[in-house]
Amino acid sequence: MRHLGLAEQIAQYAVQDGIFDTSIARLALVRSGRSGEPVHMVQRPALCIIAQGGKRVLLGDAVIDYGPASYLVASLDLPITGAVTQVSTDAPYLCFCLYLDPALLSEIALSLPPLPATAEDSAGMTLHPMTPELIDAATRLTALLGDPANAPLLAPLIERELLVRLMTGPGGPVLRAIASGESRTGQIAKAIAWLKAHFREPFSGPHLAALAGMSLSSFHDHFRRATAMTPLQYQKQLRLQEARALMLADRLDAAEAGFRVGYDSPSQFSREYRRLFGDPPLRDIGKLRATPQMTIAI
Repeated sequence: MRHLGLAEQIAQYAVQDGIFDTSIARLALVRSGRSGEPVHMVQRPALCIIAQGGKRVLLGDAVIDYGPASYLVASLDLPITGAVTQVSTDAPYLCFCLYLDPALLSEIALSLPPLPATAEDSAGMTLHPMTPELIDAATRLTALLGDPANAPLLAPLIERELLVRLMTGPGGPVLRAIASGESRTGQIAKAIAWLKAHFREPFSGPHLAALAGMSLSSFHDHFRRATAMTPLQYQKQLRLQEARALMLADRLDAAEAGFRVGYDSPSQFSREYRRLFGDPPLRDIGKLRATPQMTIAI
């Protein structure tokens, strides 16, 4: 299965493997001709629609497989591992990614009826059945890349249409949660923001719980529901991904990169690095430099 019109539009503007920001605010396009290589990144809050191919996403201990039959919503900044699972020479993996604007979501939410009190908003990444209306809107938004004169006026209208359809569909509670700082997702997002800003530092569970406005036991329960990992595991992934980026971009050795992200023990850093990425630092960085297209993850 594939979405022919959307796939053709993405292929027109993503002509080689990579993640491409576009001239339309918050819209990125993804192409990959490779499968099976696990790639690590921090996924920003976004709507992701696969137009062609398939993907497996690992979030903590959760496994998410999806393709054109579903759309994925990430409501938090989440350290993930992704791998393309369906691809061929004639049919590369193609993905539409619209990063979510909390201010716009909040504005739309004010005009919608309130959700039932039982609506669940705690999952940080969810899958929902695709609809023709969503595909149509995503295709029209992507097509505006070829109409730069009208895109500044029309793109915001289609983005709003996409978000309204999302917020009134089965994924609505997740999108409403992004818009509300008082939701469980909004409360966990405050703790995640602190962890992202201070991931090099030791942290206190009670301090994070207080930031989220929860008791310690409730905080740990909701954090794990939202991210499929503990706060310590979340911090560890942030540290290791940042160390990897430092070694790639600044050519630091493993000991220096580990120290900069908060590790006191080089041996512990190397053990945990290998556990996450599958190879020790030197070998892993060598593979990434030899195959830069491996950095595709959405």
